[in-house]
Amino acid sequence: MNNNSDPLFEQYADLDFADAKPVSAIPALAQLQAEQGGKSRITIRVDNATLAFFKARAEMTGSHYQTLINEALQQFAQGQTLADVVRATLREELRRP
Repeated sequence: MNNNSDPLFEQYADLDFADAKPVSAIPALAQLQAEQGGKSRITIRVDNATLAFFKARAEMTGSHYQTLINEALQQFAQGQTLADVVRATLREELRRP
């Protein structure tokens, strides 16, 4: 797996951000982030097998493993079971022409 899964990485890899300011130093950006952000940086410990599963799934789908973990946590918080997700996916697939 590529260490950098961002498709735009190569395009911006050579830019120099040495003089960049944090968002908190620019009031308009800080306000926008506060309004739109909605995420918190945390540190958690996850089983190696679980992490490997999400990384493999992310590589297969072209997404990010952290996004997949977040979606799984959202589904759990909303009370969705794996069976619910499978049923919904099957219904959606069966409706396609």
